[in-house]
Amino acid sequence: MACSPALLDAAAIVVALLILNRLFGNKPARAGPLPPGPKGLPLIGNLLYMPASHEWQTFAQWGQRWGGIVSVTILGQPYVILNSEKHAKEMLEKKSSIYSSRPVIAFGSELVGWKRILVLQPYGNTFREHRRMIFQLIGSKKNMARFVPLVDAKTRDFITEVYREPESLLKHIRKYVDPLGSFHVHWRYHPDDVLRIPDKDEGDPLVELVNRALEQFAICTAPGAFLANIFPALVHIPAWFPGAGFKKTAAAWRATLEQMCEDPYNLVKQQIAAGTNVPSFTSKNLEGDITPERELIVKDAASSLYAGGADTTVSAINSFFLAMTLHPEIQAKAHAEIEAAIGNDRLPTAEDRKNLPYVNAVFLETLRWNNVAPLGIPHRLIEDDVHDGYYLLKGTTVITNLWQMLHDPETYPDPGSFNPDRFLSYPGHEPELDPRTIAFGFGRR
Repeated sequence: MACSPALLDAAAIVVALLILNRLFGNKPARAGPLPPGPKGLPLIGNLLYMPASHEWQTFAQWGQRWGGIVSVTILGQPYVILNSEKHAKEMLEKKSSIYSSRPVIAFGSELVGWKRILVLQPYGNTFREHRRMIFQLIGSKKNMARFVPLVDAKTRDFITEVYREPESLLKHIRKYVDPLGSFHVHWRYHPDDVLRIPDKDEGDPLVELVNRALEQFAICTAPGAFLANIFPALVHIPAWFPGAGFKKTAAAWRATLEQMCEDPYNLVKQQIAAGTNVPSFTSKNLEGDITPERELIVKDAASSLYAGGADTTVSAINSFFLAMTLHPEIQAKAHAEIEAAIGNDRLPTAEDRKNLPYVNAVFLETLRWNNVAPLGIPHRLIEDDVHDGYYLLKGTTVITNLWQMLHDPETYPDPGSFNPDRFLSYPGHEPELDPRTIAFGFGRR
C-alpha cells in the first residue's frame, strides 16, 4: 500500500523512538538462547528480510536450514516460526494455557475492531465465554450431526445451480457454502440455526455484507498492508495529521464490521419482540434477563460463527474443483466409486460416506494439498517459556507454518502431487497422517 511522505516521516519518528528505547531502555533478561534463524541487522532486526508474499515457502526454506523452530526479530518484537508438527503440538497444545492468546494487530484488531471476533480475541474471560457458547453449538460430533440434513439439502441446491449455470461456479459456491447459508439463512431446514433469516434467491444483502467485511479483514490484518501494523504507535497520531488517511479507512471498515455484527442480531431481536422467532443460537442465548454485557457477548459470538468459516470453506471447495480439473482421472475414479456404492438414481448423502473411502480420501487430500490457511492464525505467548532448550520471552508471536507441515516429505512422500491414495489402507501401505490434525491449526480455538 502506498505511503505518503508525511506518514513516512511519522514512521521515521516512531523508529527513532524505538532506537532510543532500544539503546537506553530496560532490556528483559534472557535465561537461554533464542531458537536459531537468519541473522538480523542492528535495531531493525530481520525487517528487510521478511517476504512480501508466499511467506510459508520462505519460512519452509528457513526450516530446512535452521530446523523445526526458527526465530526472527522485527524492530525488537520476537517471532517464532514453527515448521514442525512436533513443536506445534508440544507448545500450542500441551502448553495451551500460555500460548492461546493472539497478537495485537494494530490496524486490524484495534482501529478496525476485529479483536471482538474470536479468531483475534486475546485470551481471557470474554474469549472463554465465546468459546464455551460456540462449543455448545458445534463443538462435538453429536452437535454437528444436527446440521447434516441442512448440509445435504443445500448440497442438492448447489449441484442444481451448477448444472443450470456452470459458468457462474464461483458465485454458486459463495451462495451455498457461505456460513450464513449453512447455519442460519435457510431457516426452514433445521431448528438450530444461528440467526434464522429467510432465504433469498439473489443478492442477499447480509451475505454480501459478510463477504465485504471478510475481504476487508484479509487486508487489514496483513502485516505489511498498513504501516500501523509494523509501527503500532502510529495508531495514536490524530486523524488530521498529514498522511493519516489510514484512519479514515479504518473508520469506514469499522463501520462495515459493526454493521456485520449488528444487522443480523437486530433482526433476531425484532423477531423476538414480534413473537415470530423460532429457536436459534442467538435467540436461545438471549433468554431470561440479559445485561448489556451479555448482549455484546452473544452478538459477537454469533458474528464469530458466521465470519470464522466463510473464506476458509469457500477456498477449500475452490481447491477441490481445481484439483478435479487438473486430475480428471481422479475425478473419474471417485465418480466410479459413487456409482458402484450408490447407483445413479440418487445423489449421495452424508450417510453414504462410510461406503466411499476413495471419495473421503479425495476430501482429505484437498485439505492437505492446498491448505486454505498456510500460516494459520498467529498465537501470542503470555509468559516466559523455555522450550527444547530455547528461551522464549513473554509477548513472542508464534506462527505455525501449516503449509510446510502438510508438505513435509517425511510425513507425506511426494507432497506436491495430488494423490488421494496416500490416505487409503491396503496391503503393504498404512494411511498417511490425517491432515485434519494439522490443517485446522493447533491449540485452543
